[in-house]
Order: sequence, then C-alpha cells, then structure tokens
Amino acid sequence: MKNLQTLNLLPILALANLFAQISGSVSLRPVLTGPDKAYLRSRVVFRCITPDSSPPVTYELIKDGGLLIDRRVDHQEDQPASFPLTVATTSDGSYYCKAKTGEATGISNSIRLIVVSPASFTSVTSEPFPPVTFEGSRIVLSCEVIKGSHLSYTWFFNRKEVTSSTSSLLHATGNKLVMEKVTPRHAGYYYCMAWSSVQDIRRFSSSTEVKVEVKVHVSTPRISFYIFKEGDSYYGNVTCWSSRGTPPVNFSLSVDDREVESVTATESLAAWFLVAIVPGLDMGEARCRVKNEVQELMSEPVTLEVVPVGGDVKVEVEHLYTADSKLAAARLSCQISKGTFPYVSWLLNDTALPPETHVDSHIQPVLSHYAFANRRRTLILAKLGPEESGYYRCRARDSYDDSGAWVESVAILVRVTGERIKTRILKSMPQATSSTETPPKAFMVTIEIISIVFCCFLLLTLAVAVACVYKMSDHKQAHAHIATTNPTSDTLLLSALTSQSGGRQANTSSTDSDVHHQTTEIIG
Repeated sequence: MKNLQTLNLLPILALANLFAQISGSVSLRPVLTGPDKAYLRSRVVFRCITPDSSPPVTYELIKDGGLLIDRRVDHQEDQPASFPLTVATTSDGSYYCKAKTGEATGISNSIRLIVVSPASFTSVTSEPFPPVTFEGSRIVLSCEVIKGSHLSYTWFFNRKEVTSSTSSLLHATGNKLVMEKVTPRHAGYYYCMAWSSVQDIRRFSSSTEVKVEVKVHVSTPRISFYIFKEGDSYYGNVTCWSSRGTPPVNFSLSVDDREVESVTATESLAAWFLVAIVPGLDMGEARCRVKNEVQELMSEPVTLEVVPVGGDVKVEVEHLYTADSKLAAARLSCQISKGTFPYVSWLLNDTALPPETHVDSHIQPVLSHYAFANRRRTLILAKLGPEESGYYRCRARDSYDDSGAWVESVAILVRVTGERIKTRILKSMPQATSSTETPPKAFMVTIEIISIVFCCFLLLTLAVAVACVYKMSDHKQAHAHIATTNPTSDTLLLSALTSQSGGRQANTSSTDSDVHHQTTEIIG
C-alpha cells in the first residue's frame, strides 16, 4: 500500500521538477550590446551580461543561422562576457547571445551589424560623354566608385558645394547630378565626394574635376563689305559675322547662289572674303552661311554694287536746344544724292576742318567745339560763338580712290550772335573771307526789316482809307470836289508807294545780279 502511494507521487514530483527547470530557464534574461555599423577590417566588441544570475554563467555569441562565433564562461557575478571581433565582409548579419547557468538558459536580444566599406577610386562620368552640349540640352553627371558601400554623395560646382538652397539650376539625387535645359551658367568644373559615416567617423573619397562645356547657339549671320583699290584693280572685302555663338563655326560666301569660298573660324565669330569689284557694275547678290554641328543659317542678301559718288551735295542745318529751350548746338548734315562709299570733308571759309583722314568710327571728336558723326557726314558745332561763324560747305569723293574728283555743296553762311544762329545758303561762294570779316551788305537784309516796311505800308493805307470815309460822310456836298481832287492825292500816294516798292525791287534785283543768292534765316 505504501509502495502504491509512492508510485502515485512520482508523476507529481516529475512535473514539479519540470516546472522548476522551466522556471529557472525563464529567469535568465541576458542582454547583448554592441555596434550596429562598423567599417570593414575594423575591430568591434560585443558584450553579453545576465543580471542577477549566479556564477558560473556560460555565454555564447551566435550569428544568424545558428553559427557559433565564440563562447565565454563568467565566474564572477554580474560581469559581462566580451566578444571581440575583426569585421570582415562576412560579418554582416544579426547576432544574439545565449546564457546558461546550471539547468537554466536564456536568449538575448538581437543586434544587426552592418559592414560599411569605405569609398575608393571615385570618378565622375557624364551623359553625354564628353560633357559638351548646346544650351537647352540635358546633362547627367554620375559619381562612380570602384569600392564602397552605404555611401552618401556631395557635389561641388566650381569648388562650391551644391545644395538645394544655393543652386536652383542643379538637382542632386543619389549619386547623380541632373542639369535640365542647360544654359551657359551651367558651364564650369564639377567634382563629387563619396563618403560614409560610422559613429561620427567619416571616410571619404573625392573625384577629379570634370569640365562641363555649354555651347551657345549661333545667331543669324550678317554680311557687309567695303571696297579698296590695289593698283588698277578694285576688290571688295566681304565680312560675315554672327553676334553670338560658340566657335568653331564654318562660314561660307555665296554669290548668286554659287559658293565662292568657305572658312572655319576657330577663335572668333567672323570671317573675311575677297571678291573682285568693278565700280558702277552690279557684281551679283552675296549671302553668308554659318554652320555648326546642329545649325545652318543664312544671312540676308547684299548686292555687290558700288555706285560712284556724284549728283547733288547739299548742307542742312538743325538747331539743338537744352531742356529749358536754350540754344545749345547746331548740327550740319551733308546730304549726298549718289555714292555707296563716300568720304566727306568739311570746310570752313575754304579751310578744311581737321583731320583729313579716313574715318570709320561712328563718332570722332575733332576739336573741343567741333565733332564729326555718321562717318563725317554730320558736323556738330558743340560751341556757339563768333569763332564758329563763317561759310560752311561739304564735299565728297569715293573713299576707295584718293585721287578721285570732289563733288561740292554750295556754301552756307552760319552767323552766331548771342542766342541766335542765322544761316544763308549761297548759290556761289564769294571770294575767300575770314571768319571775322564783315559779311557783304546785301546779306544784312533780314526778314524783320521786310516785315516792318510791310506793316508801315499797311497802316498808312488803312489811315488814308479811314480819312476818306470820314470826309465822305461829313461833307456830302463836297463829294464832287473830293472826287475830283482825291484822284490826284491817290495818284500821288500810289505813285509814292509804287516808287518805294520799285526802289526796293530795284535794290533786290541789284543784289541778285551782283551776288546771286537765296536767303533763309533761322532764329534760335
């Protein structure tokens, strides 16, 4: 009976022992500490500890997949077990610790270790390659490394870091730098830096600089020409040029749709061509063509015809005023009816105004009070005084023939007196007169004198008419007497006016016959 009771207690004791073992196993709670990221070939340490455990405690460091890395036995209470490790490429993975003491065991937390390989042999590649393209195109730069993992990238443009706040023209994503619709502002030097960071330790590798070139589209070409004489022959120097673009470009010249010559401009955006010219003949229609890798443009046509200087030449005067309506300057323009390439010379009192040289600039100062403009076709009197008074005229000849004949304008008298400029155009130039000589008396008659004489005549006529009406109304009976006596008075008055008018006409005729001029006066 006693044995039977003992047998009945055995299952209970076995279950109690099992519960005790399970309770002891669950009570072990090891904790694993260590890095989650480490550089390749660096040394790291994992530590495992079981709080409130009774020594000795056996610790095992296990990698995912059940691979035992190392085992340590702790004979001291609450002392961690250390597991040093040299990081290799195979070290990447998850690690946990198993602790055993007597019949109890415990499993720690898991740590994921990432193996970081530093960047090396960094370089920049481009699409297109080489990184040379025209404005408006797309360029993508890539930062490439031969070795490296878990990398970040930083771009530099002209040695300044590219960030979203510093440049809206560039867009960095991953290891790429994207430039959409490039402009000349994108041109410059680029390099990248590949780097990684582990526990505030940064390792990086930089590339060499890469030059990005952005070509400017060439503009529509323009064409012009000038003529020069060499021996007995004449030649035209035809210039083809574009105002914008990136060389090299190819220029070609066509005359009447037939290509004459072609040249590649490598340093500039201009080219020059020589063609034979015969003055007075139409040598054809010339056009320039400019061409690069993506464009081909034509200029407007120009006729290769040189008209010799000839026809009428005249001087026109214009007054220039300040904002407060004060006379400031006078502008004399030489109008030439015929001539493609005239050379203009100005004379004051038969003395040429310096310098007598060919001038191609738009404006050329001569003296402090004179200035030429529009290739000497315009003479500006910047200072108005007695020294600028005199007889002005211009003359013109062909600029390409120094021995050519001059075509001259009539002289125009410009007198500066105070705030007035008086001008007179002469049909024939008087004998040489200095600028300080008093002009001929015939030219002193002005519009004001003629106006005063006319007004006096009008007032006199009006007074006589009023007197006649008054006498007719008061003396009706004397009408017959007045009628018989007034004709004599009227006859005398008309005779006097006729005599005065005739005398004035005689003076004018005399002046015209002696000087032959027409007078125009402009008052400033």
